[in-house]
Amino acid sequence: MKLILLADVKGKGKKGELVNVPDGYARNFLLPKNLAVVADNAAMSELRGKKESAEHHKQEEIAAAKELASKLDGKTVTIKAKAGANGKLFGSVTSKEIVNEIKNAFDIVIDKKKLSVADIKNFGDYTAQIKLLPGIIAKLNVKVTE
Repeated sequence: MKLILLADVKGKGKKGELVNVPDGYARNFLLPKNLAVVADNAAMSELRGKKESAEHHKQEEIAAAKELASKLDGKTVTIKAKAGANGKLFGSVTSKEIVNEIKNAFDIVIDKKKLSVADIKNFGDYTAQIKLLPGIIAKLNVKVTE
């Protein structure tokens, strides 16, 4: 019997997959527990619609990430920090400070976990990478001044 799974079933498949299972297993276990529905024309049409919708949302998310990467790529963020007599910073410049400066300068909100930068403990220019999605990375220049 052909079924569309409504939840992950160990040994049979994942949610949304079309599977072929024995009739008894379907009637006695999967259907009564609402783990699957019979794969008739209506259910197949609904499954196709959900897959197309998910693909469309994924494409929109990729397009938005690429647009954001193009806005940030090559831009420079200047961060002012306090230093001691020998020119070394008190502490270091953190991802949180860089993200706050990006928000102030460009009005773009980014999660600090997506930003990767080397330890900034001196004045100078640094390069930070913002990993928006797998394969979509924006490079941002960070300038630390006194």
